[in-house]
Amino acid sequence: MRIQSEHEYEDLLGQWADLESGLGVILSNSAHAQEFVQRITQYDHWMQGLMQHDPDVGLYLLFQLAGNSPVGYSASHALVCATLCHLLAGELMLDTKERNSLVRAALTMNIAMTTLQDKLATQVEKPDAQQQADIRAHPVRGSMLLTSLGIADDLWLEVISSHHDDAVDKHELHKVPPATRLARILKMVDRYAAMISPRLSRAGRSATESARALMANASAKSDEIGHALLRVVGLYPPGTFVRLDNDELAVVVHRSASANQPYIAVLGSAAGELLAAPRLHNTAHAAPHIRTALAASSVRARLNHFHILRLSAAAGQEQTSA
Repeated sequence: MRIQSEHEYEDLLGQWADLESGLGVILSNSAHAQEFVQRITQYDHWMQGLMQHDPDVGLYLLFQLAGNSPVGYSASHALVCATLCHLLAGELMLDTKERNSLVRAALTMNIAMTTLQDKLATQVEKPDAQQQADIRAHPVRGSMLLTSLGIADDLWLEVISSHHDDAVDKHELHKVPPATRLARILKMVDRYAAMISPRLSRAGRSATESARALMANASAKSDEIGHALLRVVGLYPPGTFVRLDNDELAVVVHRSASANQPYIAVLGSAAGELLAAPRLHNTAHAAPHIRTALAASSVRARLNHFHILRLSAAAGQEQTSA
């Protein structure tokens, strides 16, 4: 299903924003949330529905959201992680129970430090001693808090409590129990999403830099997850700004069969002028090619994302007919 009108685009964008806002409210006020389990389940189903609409558009909106603002960081980060875990669950062929536990753990993994996480995103100074202690304690505290809120899924709770443990990386993925396997997946997704998100103390990295950093630091036992992540989002995910080898500016709009050769919308000339209308280009078929990815914070132009995403629809049709 493709976006057919600007009204449909605005509606879809509003749904992603409403989902993020609703998640932010329940994470920030969990002690007063009614039917917490049901609401988290509802947000999971909502996210699945939005991704089913069009995965490339969903990724575009998510990566734009994650890369452009530190405001409401905790909810934005949770939503990005949950969406990536949803895609990875399919790629790694997890069963439904494991998939549900993983995605819902991603939505709630930082519930014990939501306020602190939002504060750190706008804090220039390094975390002080108390903040560091709270960061170290949040996995176990989060698991305990979720138990008090009615979560009875032991797998969900175990993944929360161990998603920062180095011990989960010690053995091959297919040889570990489900909780360890899911915690390792969430750990890598958490780090990847954190790298691309901006703080006041630093700009977010490009998604490409983040992926390469993770793969460089990953143990051989974690490579399977890293490669799966690259397969589902690409080296240049939708929503990533790129500089081409002819110095033009572009943004990725659609994944292709090759992780490093997506469809792009060319936005600006080598001289730095915005084009009157974005131009679709398949980097797998012809020059120019991508030279480097850019952090979202480095692109300050006002863009018409509806017109850009219409090119994503055209790319999808071209790919289907090829």
